[in-house]
Amino acid sequence: MSRLPAAERREQLLDCAAKLFAKQGYARATTAQLAKSAGVTEPIIYRHFKSKRDLFVALIERTGRQTLEQWERDLRGATDPADRLRRLIGDNPMVSEEGRDAYRVFLQAISEVDDEKIQQAIARHIGSVHEFLTAELAKAQQAHRVTTKYSAEMLGWLMINIGMGYGVLSAMRIPGHGKDASGVHVQDVLARVLVGQRGQSG
Repeated sequence: MSRLPAAERREQLLDCAAKLFAKQGYARATTAQLAKSAGVTEPIIYRHFKSKRDLFVALIERTGRQTLEQWERDLRGATDPADRLRRLIGDNPMVSEEGRDAYRVFLQAISEVDDEKIQQAIARHIGSVHEFLTAELAKAQQAHRVTTKYSAEMLGWLMINIGMGYGVLSAMRIPGHGKDASGVHVQDVLARVLVGQRGQSG
């Protein structure tokens, strides 16, 4: 077992936990299994996390940070508000290669929401995503690229609701979901509703 700096070991444990929880589920996975997959002893896990629950909360919090960091990277160089929204619509972290496991774990929190600490972590995660999207939508409204009939706050919730619904169906491997016989995708429809066709000023 190689010795890693504390911060690196913590991230390694979170990476292993994300894979393990995604495969076996949070409730069924054990710290003994996590220790084996990470190549450490159980006491090492408890040096970094007080409990499996604290590890789960840390995963939820990290997923939120990584989502916003990914969006920031994807929006670099995009100055047109409509183009920025199209990029966000097409960048659903629940189905991306980087975010798929983390969000499969995140979805398992639905059975743990009676745990106040876990519920608060979920609420903070969704709140930060909503705040980010609302800010982008408000800029697009100010530039007259998105309808002002509805508040940026409501449109932000619309994006989250549609994005999470699509992500859940993807995680459940529902064949053909999100696309019709002509090949039109739900992301295309959402982009058209919010920002119109490319080149239009909405």
